[in-house]
Amino acid sequence: MSTDQHKRGLLGSIRSNFLAGLAVIAPGVLTVWLVWNVVTWIDGIVMPLIPARFHPVVLTGWDVPGVGVAIFLIFTVVMGYFTKGFIGRTLVNWGERIVEAMPVVRSIYNAVKQIADTILARSAPTFDRACLVEYPRKGIWATAFISTTTRGEIGDRLGADGEEMISVFLPTTPNPTSGFLLFVSRRDVIELDMSIEDAAKLIISAGLVYPDSRKGKLVAAPPLESAD
Repeated sequence: MSTDQHKRGLLGSIRSNFLAGLAVIAPGVLTVWLVWNVVTWIDGIVMPLIPARFHPVVLTGWDVPGVGVAIFLIFTVVMGYFTKGFIGRTLVNWGERIVEAMPVVRSIYNAVKQIADTILARSAPTFDRACLVEYPRKGIWATAFISTTTRGEIGDRLGADGEEMISVFLPTTPNPTSGFLLFVSRRDVIELDMSIEDAAKLIISAGLVYPDSRKGKLVAAPPLESAD
C-alpha cells in the first residue's frame, strides 16, 4: 500500500469515527442546551418579579438555576385551580371583556388564546391518523395527517353529490408546524398504519428515517443505488 493510500485510509477512518461520535453526542448536547436555555429564559422573566429579599442568593448564598421555573409551575397550577371556581371564571370573563374593548390587543389575544386552547385543552381535537395524498399533482405522493370530516359550508358544497370529503393537513419538511390545509375525497386518500409520531419523524427527517412495519421501530433509509 502506498503512502497516499495509507493517508486516505487513515483520514477516512478518522472521518467515520468522528461522524459516529457526533451522532452519539449531538442529541444529548442539543437536549441539554435546549433545556438550559428554556430554564434560564423562564428564570430571567420570573426572578425579577420576586422581591430581592426572597432571592436564593440572599437566602442561601447560592445562585440556584431553575427556581424561576419551579415558581412558574406552582403559579400556573394555582391559577388553573383558581380559575375553575366561580370567582376565578368571573374575573377571567371580566378581564376578557376589557381586552375585547381594545382593537389591536383584542386581535392578538384572541389569536394566542385560540392557539393555546387548541394545543393545551384536553378536549381539543387532534389528528386522526397519518395518510398519503397525491400532491402537488397526480403520481406524486405526500405524507399528511387526517384532521376530520369536512363540515360546514365547505363540506356541503364539495360533498353535494354525496361524496365524503375529509380535511387533511399537509406539513412541510423539515418544519412540520407549517403546511397546507387540503379538502380531499376520502377515496383519494391512502390511510397508513403508522402512528402520528412516526409520520412526523418521517417528515422531519426528510425521509432519512422511516417506520419499519415489520420490526415495529424506526430505521434509517438505505442509500440509493446509482443508476449506471
